[in-house]
Amino acid sequence: MAQTTLNRRALITGRVLSADRIVPPPGAEIASIIVQARPERLAEVEAEITVLPGCEIHGRDPRGKLVVVTEAPDAGSLGTMLNTIQSLQHVYSAALVFHAIETA
Repeated sequence: MAQTTLNRRALITGRVLSADRIVPPPGAEIASIIVQARPERLAEVEAEITVLPGCEIHGRDPRGKLVVVTEAPDAGSLGTMLNTIQSLQHVYSAALVFHAIETA
């Protein structure tokens, strides 16, 4: 690997980093999400969420609320999961209410 001179421009553009020098932290991101959905479609929304990787339903209110607990390898994946749930048909909102980083 060629050595990049450390200067402001190299630092800002990320040229001082290479993929072999980036080490992801051990563990996972754990989050709770409150989902508000159409009450008459709650079972459908629940089924769609439970097939998403790392998602479990831990609470259900027949008025249209679900408590979802999810685990993701990193914050980016967690954000993607939140956006995926938010964009499901019959979902009014999905709000992150708890977030923790579990270390190995």
